[in-house]
Amino acid sequence: MSDRNEMLSNDINNAYIAILKEELRPAMGCTEPIAIAYAAAKAREVLGALPDRLVLEVSGNIIKNVKSVVVPHTGGLRGIPAAAAVGTVAGDADAELEVISRVAQAQIAETAAYLDSTPIAVHCVDTPHIFDIQITAFHGEDSAFVRIVDYHTNLVCIRRNGETLLEKECVTREDGLIGRSCLSVEGIVAFADTVNLGNVQEVLERQIAYNMDIAEEGLRGNYGANIGSTILLGRESDINCKMRAWAAAASDARMNGCEKPVVINSGSGNQGITASVPVIVYARETGKSHEELLRALCVSNLVTTHLKTGIGRLSAYCGAVSAGVGAGAGIAYLKGGRFETIAHTVVNAMAVTSGIICDGAKASCAAKIAASVDAGLLGLAMFESGNQFFGGDGIVKKGVENTIATVGKLARIGMEQTDKEIIHLMMEA
Repeated sequence: MSDRNEMLSNDINNAYIAILKEELRPAMGCTEPIAIAYAAAKAREVLGALPDRLVLEVSGNIIKNVKSVVVPHTGGLRGIPAAAAVGTVAGDADAELEVISRVAQAQIAETAAYLDSTPIAVHCVDTPHIFDIQITAFHGEDSAFVRIVDYHTNLVCIRRNGETLLEKECVTREDGLIGRSCLSVEGIVAFADTVNLGNVQEVLERQIAYNMDIAEEGLRGNYGANIGSTILLGRESDINCKMRAWAAAASDARMNGCEKPVVINSGSGNQGITASVPVIVYARETGKSHEELLRALCVSNLVTTHLKTGIGRLSAYCGAVSAGVGAGAGIAYLKGGRFETIAHTVVNAMAVTSGIICDGAKASCAAKIAASVDAGLLGLAMFESGNQFFGGDGIVKKGVENTIATVGKLARIGMEQTDKEIIHLMMEA
């Protein structure tokens, strides 16, 4: 039995490492328009020519998350046609979520000209997949079709002139990803305590470098509503304000066209920012060692992924909430807390902010990030002061895993109609 447990432990350890490597990927720009750009670049590659017409059929959640966000390397353009145009004109499909990271200055003008001269039709389609991008590119009599389903790089169908080049069935929402059923808060804490950091250091170091770089840019520049710098005004010495401000500033920049990459979590740059930046700021401000920071980032990222697994990649439930909970868990770990502290932090934080809706990617995401980080910090402070929410308090259940499962069900099933109404209202504007 002990050998079996040891083998199981090794299996879980390896799965957690693989999940971190799979989730913590670099991306340039908001990931939904980038997924469109990726699909468009792939369609052009398959077509073998610059398309003279594009037809996009997308799920409502794609429209919601692309409508209002600035697409990098477009000169400030927003929306689905802009994302498709820059991917078509200047995208490198091999780069996947960094598809438009190497756009030349001349290609920005080419993108604008392409938009002006090329018919780009966008249709919202009824599909069982919340995440669904279908693009057909035409050049004369030739055509290419590309479809991405369920997550940002999941190509499920490629056709050229009706001939199928790739086709695969998607059985579940996360088909093709490493299984997430092994995740638990207790397991995450044990993993953070014992993992050989050499196995995860590269992805975590990249997250630190990328996400802090864009946070600094957000505080320096003039992006969107400048939530980060507003939070910091007159409160530069307040560590809690710094954690919220730096995370918000990174989103300020990212949502408003900053041409710097971020390391994402669960398909979202805002979630990657929220799960990492407050933890990094806290570690630096309190003199924690680099090893302590890396282990805390294991906690924050994996807790975020754990919560998002039940919720889904796109939902009416704001993703920053999950990442704010993850950040609170990571900070709890840095302060010496282990399973009991982190479990209560997670439950308390989820109870505070689980009503925040997602109404698409845009400037106000930065404010929701700040609120979510604050909830994570409040959840920890509650436990430290001997206070907590109990099973039966609203959606809170007895035990952290039961509460996480309940929140997932709330977001995935309970908020399904809310999501549809949000999309309807956004499309009216």
